[in-house]
Amino acid sequence: MTIKEIQEEIVDEFSMFDDWMERYEYIIELGKSIPLIDEQFKTDDNIIRGCQSKVWLYAELNGEKIIYTADSDAILTKGIVALLLRVFSNHTPQEILDADTSFIDEIGLKEHLSPTRANGLVSMIKQLKLYAVAYQSKMTQ
Repeated sequence: MTIKEIQEEIVDEFSMFDDWMERYEYIIELGKSIPLIDEQFKTDDNIIRGCQSKVWLYAELNGEKIIYTADSDAILTKGIVALLLRVFSNHTPQEILDADTSFIDEIGLKEHLSPTRANGLVSMIKQLKLYAVAYQSKMTQ
C-alpha cells in the first residue's frame, strides 16, 4: 500500500466513529499494537524532544525501506505514534519525505489534542522525516 492509501484508510476508519471519545479509545487501542522499540534503543538519543510524555522513536533501513519502532509512557501518545508508524513505516525515505500529513487534519486529530500534545505530534512527524532525510543521504552517497 502507498502512504496515501494508508492515510485514506485511516480517514475512513475515523469517519466510522460518532464522537471523539470513541476516536480516543480507538487511538489507545492502536497503541497496543505498536511495533515496540527494542529496550536497547530506549535511550535519551531516541527520545523525541517537544513531547509532553516520553516518546522513543528508532528507525533502521531494511533494504530500501525504513522500519520505525517506538514506545511511549502515555497510552494516548503511544496510540498517536502507532498511527504515524502505520503510515510511514515500511516505505522508502523519498516516499516518506514526499508524503503530506493532511490526513491528520482530515480526521481532526490536531484540533482535539491539548496544545502540548499537538506540539508533540508535530515533533513526532518532524523526527520521522529527519530519519528519512538521514537515510536518503546515506543511500545517495
